[in-house]
Formats: sequence, structure tokens, C-alpha cells
Amino acid sequence: NGNAGFQQVLERLESDPVCQRLSLKSFLILPFQRITRLKLLLQNILKRTRPGSVEEVQATQAYDALEKLIKDCNENVQRMKSTEELIYLSQKIEFECKIFPLISQSRRLVKCGELTALDFHNPSPKWKVTARPIYLHLFNDCLLLSRPKE
Repeated sequence: NGNAGFQQVLERLESDPVCQRLSLKSFLILPFQRITRLKLLLQNILKRTRPGSVEEVQATQAYDALEKLIKDCNENVQRMKSTEELIYLSQKIEFECKIFPLISQSRRLVKCGELTALDFHNPSPKWKVTARPIYLHLFNDCLLLSRPKE
């Protein structure tokens, strides 16, 4: 989005009849869609092969290899999404000191959400309760508490 020249070239390419008005995203997703279609094709081949035949053994080996490839692809997609979440979070959170590196290869965001912190004050016979929002970010290796900037 920040590169106007790239956006213009992309719009020109996407509007070209050769691309059939498909976006760049659809071309990036297409190989993965083909892999999942191959899995369905191999399942149908396995249904129609004779049990115990050489063809069944080969189709089973191909199916197992394809399943491993799909699993690896899904894991890499999840890893990239997790990294993107960490990058987004590191842009939003401002630390008073830069001792804590938020982005790490092994760190994954497990859960995050807003809570309300209640502060009880008892300076007099009446209790005074103040509420303020805080955010919890649970990672696989630590818990981070943050509050909105005032």
C-alpha cells in the first residue's frame, strides 16, 4: 500500500485479460488449492485401485507424501500468521525500556484480550473503586500485561 508505483503496476496487471481479472492474492493461493485438489484425486484413485496391487502401494505412498506436504504448508502458514501478529503487536505496544524483544522465532501468541482492573482505595470509611482497562497477551513463553496509552 505504501508503494504507489507497485500499486499502479499491480492494477494494470490485474486488469489485463490474460489474468482474467484475478487479483494477485488469487494467484498466490492457487498452488495450495491445486495441492488440495490433488489429495482428492489421489483419494479417488485409491478407491478404484485393486487392494494389494502395486498401483495401490504407489498411490498410498503419493497420498502420504501429499498429506505431509499439506501439513507442512499449514504449519508454515500458521507460523507466518503468528509472526505477523507479533509484528503488529510490537508496532502497537510501546515499552518503557527495550529490554524485552517481542518478536522471536519461537514465540507464539496464544491468547489476548481486554480485562478491567479494579483498584480499591480506602482512605476514608467509604471504599472507592476505580476501573481501568488492561490487556493481557499470553504467549507460549510469557504473559504480557499492557494498558492503553493515556
